[in-house]
Amino acid sequence: MTSPTSQRRRRGSSEDHGAGVFDDAKTYYTSEERHINRAGPRTRTYSQNSLFQQFERMGLREPFRRGSHDESTIPHNRKFLIQVDETLKSLQAQEDTDGNMQITIEDNGPKVWSLRTAASAGHNRFDVRGTYMLSNLLQELSLAKEYGRKQIILDEGRLNENPVNRLSRLIRDHFWEGLTRRIDASSVEIAARDPKDWTDDPRPRIYVPAGAPEQLEFYTKVAKDRPEIRLDVQKLPEVITPELVRDMNAKPGLLAVEMEKVKDPKTGEDTLRGLPFVVPGGRFNELYGWDSYMESLGLLVNDKVHLAKSMVQNFCFCIRHYGKILNATRSYYLCRSQPPFLTDMALRVYEKIKHEPDAKEFLRTSMLAAIKEYHSVWVAEPRLDPVTGLSRYRPEGLGVPPETEAGHFVHVLEPYAEKHGITWQEFVQAYNSGTIKEPELDEYFLHDRAVRESGHDTSYRLEKVCANLATIDLNSLLFKYETDIARTIRNVFNDKLVIPDEFAVGPLKAGEVVTSAIWDRRAKRRKLAIDKYLWNEQQGMYFDYDTVKKEQCTYESCTTFWALWAGVASPKQAATMVQKALPKFEAFGGLLSGTEESRGVVGLERPNRQWDYPYGWAPQQMLAWTGLVRYSFTDEAERLAYKWLFMITKAFVDFNGVVVEKYDVTRPIDPHRVDAEYGNQGLDFKGVAKEGFGWVNASYVYGLQIVNAHMRRALGTLTPYETFHDAIEQNNEKHLAELY
Repeated sequence: MTSPTSQRRRRGSSEDHGAGVFDDAKTYYTSEERHINRAGPRTRTYSQNSLFQQFERMGLREPFRRGSHDESTIPHNRKFLIQVDETLKSLQAQEDTDGNMQITIEDNGPKVWSLRTAASAGHNRFDVRGTYMLSNLLQELSLAKEYGRKQIILDEGRLNENPVNRLSRLIRDHFWEGLTRRIDASSVEIAARDPKDWTDDPRPRIYVPAGAPEQLEFYTKVAKDRPEIRLDVQKLPEVITPELVRDMNAKPGLLAVEMEKVKDPKTGEDTLRGLPFVVPGGRFNELYGWDSYMESLGLLVNDKVHLAKSMVQNFCFCIRHYGKILNATRSYYLCRSQPPFLTDMALRVYEKIKHEPDAKEFLRTSMLAAIKEYHSVWVAEPRLDPVTGLSRYRPEGLGVPPETEAGHFVHVLEPYAEKHGITWQEFVQAYNSGTIKEPELDEYFLHDRAVRESGHDTSYRLEKVCANLATIDLNSLLFKYETDIARTIRNVFNDKLVIPDEFAVGPLKAGEVVTSAIWDRRAKRRKLAIDKYLWNEQQGMYFDYDTVKKEQCTYESCTTFWALWAGVASPKQAATMVQKALPKFEAFGGLLSGTEESRGVVGLERPNRQWDYPYGWAPQQMLAWTGLVRYSFTDEAERLAYKWLFMITKAFVDFNGVVVEKYDVTRPIDPHRVDAEYGNQGLDFKGVAKEGFGWVNASYVYGLQIVNAHMRRALGTLTPYETFHDAIEQNNEKHLAELY
């Protein structure tokens, strides 16, 4: 029988190197057992000094070495005995030469640090070398300090860990947790505060829909029980109009999302708890639209299935009560949606949970919500173009979008203010109230809101024209809705789906039975329209269509590949796109958002836009990979995924574990440096990154499912794609030569 002592010894042995070495930080640094040095005090033998004395007696020169400084370099599970505060302070002083609390390739320190080994009770030392290991040391010490440790025993494996494994582990064990939110009594004080509340009395405020009386009662009680937080609970009316949303800007607030009944662990009484969701970045507290879908792709890879499921349920709540999946759950977004991905998101979750008893009901609710959203938002006024039968990003709204910083539109507003002889602040008040009418400005803000609804804010592709465009991205997504709904009704619900009262909208009546046939017809009609208005045979790609000018646009956008993801392209069209379009967008780090030629010249008067060349975004990469695989262009998908993953991994290694919102895919050295518009989220951290960025986290773990095992190994050694490709080609040529 194996003794507990031997079990503990084996868990720490080299044979079981990964058993505890790569635990999450909380487990690793809160375990008292782990950080007890069992080597104990040791009597030194001074054998090295005795050896030197023998050399002197024999008249020989002593060998040039540092005695006991370095432990053996034979690989084993080496551990270091570290005083946290002292080492952290000294390490920063020596290696963080620019003082930004990070160790990167731009720091000019010696890039070597000597650590005491635990096996020698701190008598011997071992040198840790290079930016990657030193930045990992800084990160681990920062985490240890956060968990209150004064001394740690640190496994070397956490410093020289394969970077692909390390980033994957951090995403799975740390980043998702850092981005997860719930809206309930435990968080509403912080979440309901709006950083974009420019009013004189900013305070936490939550709006509860009329159809959620239990939530209204719940939050009212929270406000009553905790008067110190000054929570303002507001009930929304049944009908939400642009005028109402405009007037609510005087009291901006958070919108309630789905909750579940649970037992209060203290009182044993029933209470409500918010369903969790993942936010894009660490500074956010509200549920976002298409970010959530992209994040769900990574959550499912990391087996966080029920977190992805709860995000779908939150979306269904939004459609049920607010009429749409919102740009985000803040009051000023009530008229604005975002790219629709609900059906694919729900189906991916369903595939993971279909063995569970409530899985079919989950899918039923999701499809009913998608059908309601489809009819009430995307194929209704003002988004539907009746001539082409295609849809546009064209949200309703009045006045100046309030979520932007106060001075964001000053350059646009000042000429109008001067025209009326008032300050721009006074003009905003008069314009928002309707006292002053400016049709030209109405048109400007119509397109501005549409750009934000598209998720591509901002791009010269969409500027001052977005609300008029039948875009390839939106219509590909709606084709996917139509085919997903048809297939689900046919295969899961016996070709009969009954519409209940809460999802009856537009042409759909309560009790009506929906079959797959009508959705098949809708998909066929949309494909015909897409081929007619958006496909360009000569260019071999899809373009947006201006429904006002009645002409095809010329801007070359990476969203052309969304047609592959949705399956709306024919095999011939897909092959043409790979041949003609793909080379225009492929760059060092993956796919460009648009081509340089389409963007045009940039400068002081015409600055860079973040959704244009030379920037690349995670959603564009993931949708393109999936689409290429769908049409059996596996080699192309693997190549693009490799380039994107290599770029992220290289920046992660060279710049202290950084993972950011977007990348300049033309820059091999520092692709995370983006100076367009809003800068780059994910850069501003001290010591250790806690969240990364939602859809980039997802793209990393999702991309590792696209590349093959050989590619993953090459990524772990930071092998550029060209080097990897050349080596494979040479190897193939060698094997061919041997055959003949």
